[in-house]
Amino acid sequence: RFVRHTMSQRNIHHTPHQHHTMKLLFLLPAASAFTPSSLKVGQRPLVVLNNWGKSNWSPSGGGGGGRNVMSNFQPVSSTPTAAAPTSSGKSYARSKWSPSGGGDRGGNGMSTFQSVTSTSMYGGAAASSFDGYDDVRAELKSLMDNPSWDDGSLAPIFIRLAWHSSGTYDAASNTGGSNGAGMRFATEAADPENAGLEVARSFLEPVKAKFPQISYSDLWILAAYVGLEHTGGPMIEFHSGRVDHVDESYWQEKEMTYGRLPAAEKYCCPHLDDSNVASSMDPETGTVKGWEGLCTHVRNEVFYRMGFNDQEIVALLCGGHVYGRCHPNFSGYAGPWVEHPTQFSNEYAADMIEDDWTLVSHGDTWLDTMGAGELRPAPGKRQFVNKVRGKIDNEPNQMMLLSDMILAWDPAFRQYLEVYAEDEDRLKSDFGAAFKKLTELGCGF
Repeated sequence: RFVRHTMSQRNIHHTPHQHHTMKLLFLLPAASAFTPSSLKVGQRPLVVLNNWGKSNWSPSGGGGGGRNVMSNFQPVSSTPTAAAPTSSGKSYARSKWSPSGGGDRGGNGMSTFQSVTSTSMYGGAAASSFDGYDDVRAELKSLMDNPSWDDGSLAPIFIRLAWHSSGTYDAASNTGGSNGAGMRFATEAADPENAGLEVARSFLEPVKAKFPQISYSDLWILAAYVGLEHTGGPMIEFHSGRVDHVDESYWQEKEMTYGRLPAAEKYCCPHLDDSNVASSMDPETGTVKGWEGLCTHVRNEVFYRMGFNDQEIVALLCGGHVYGRCHPNFSGYAGPWVEHPTQFSNEYAADMIEDDWTLVSHGDTWLDTMGAGELRPAPGKRQFVNKVRGKIDNEPNQMMLLSDMILAWDPAFRQYLEVYAEDEDRLKSDFGAAFKKLTELGCGF
């Protein structure tokens, strides 16, 4: 059920309580009380597991959808350093499907895939000044498998860190992006969409201490690339040379603002209370009321702003949201997107199309009796789950955000969703190209 290279044609079930969703953020796993800065170089942080009851979640912490949730996490302060070189990988040639048509900034045609194959593992003008990238890679790889952390892997955290550090880019002003590692400073770190990412940054502090020549900006991106490779995802050529901000003055000087990262329910019709979540649905179409506004937010306000087209948007979401899970104490949402959230696959795309999806809120306590209490979001949040009230199944607990489901509802997005649901190799190839583009925006490479 987990990896689907081909898929039979099926219609999505559109009923008031059955639907899908999608979200742009890579919502990261949760945390427990530890201080990575106290670790010795090379030592893995051990995170305390908190197996809380699934029905007693409260906004102040505990229960519900957050297993292994970190409380009272102390962020690690760090001293900015100058940037350094980089590393790389290779890409994949695909044969099952060949794109036709272009793909301008907002186009609906699949743009021709640009190979990221490289003759060298490391690229960039600064590469000659630092020859320790193989050692950095080895160090990062040694951290990836961590049975005490969430689903046993740090890769999802690192992928989300790279995404969020890169996803602030604005093409019109050429501001934001991964260059600078601004999330080390209070203002950018406080963006609500970055909740919990102090965990990922802290896991990387021992690596930075061991290899001070590499910039934080480069380290965060390289950690994501290694995480993808380690979990069966694409190998991406790493280009070094990102330079860290020396202080927080960049925020005002570059007129940075919150709101550049995607929000899961923006512009959607709000529901009044947890007992009336069904009123959010359009009974005729089976979609959430106001989803068109959310789709505009995702497409225009977030991705077109950075310079992506529709095909790249779908590739980024299908490849990115196969990793990790949401935690109600961070984002308010709860549960994993897929059954195997630490392995690359096309499961996200295939399940979105094939499975039945029900819109729920925190008040849907019937999930608890089905053994799916971990899928109840925090009060005031809505999400879709692969459960139907009164229907017993043995399916793993999975969820989709409203911003995920627009991929199935919007015809221009759906055409690519269907391609990736049928062809995992094509997804790996296209996701690798799009993720490389994302993580290099504004870097001047």
